[in-house]
Amino acid sequence: MGKVTATAEKTLTAGTEKVVAALSDYTGVRSRMLTEHFSEYEVREGGQGEGTVVHWKLAATSKRVRDCLVSVTVPSEHTLVERDANSSMVTTWTVAPEGSGSRVRVETTWDGAGGIGGFFERRFAPSGLRRIYEAQLAKLETELP
Repeated sequence: MGKVTATAEKTLTAGTEKVVAALSDYTGVRSRMLTEHFSEYEVREGGQGEGTVVHWKLAATSKRVRDCLVSVTVPSEHTLVERDANSSMVTTWTVAPEGSGSRVRVETTWDGAGGIGGFFERRFAPSGLRRIYEAQLAKLETELP
């Protein structure tokens, strides 16, 4: 068993404050960033950044569906951290200035399974999750002026 990590990044033309505000908007922008991999999305508390609690199901594959209950913290001005109460999954969204725009990085880590199942998880899950995040980042870009 070991940590499994999936990452994706995208440079956007919008400034860091606009991007952070959009990523913090769980009742609006974030719900519109969802791909077909997400279902049962529901904001249960808050809705804007720190203190938000959101539920969703994530179907990384047709056989692998995670039931996520995510609590949001904001450890720094340009970072959102989503911790899943139902697993070891932690997703960190980081926004950094880049030129006149910004660079968004999303990284998810979790404790992988052991044995042969863990081997396949470490081998294939990061690329599958990265594709989901790349699609979400493309949708984020369309949400920003």
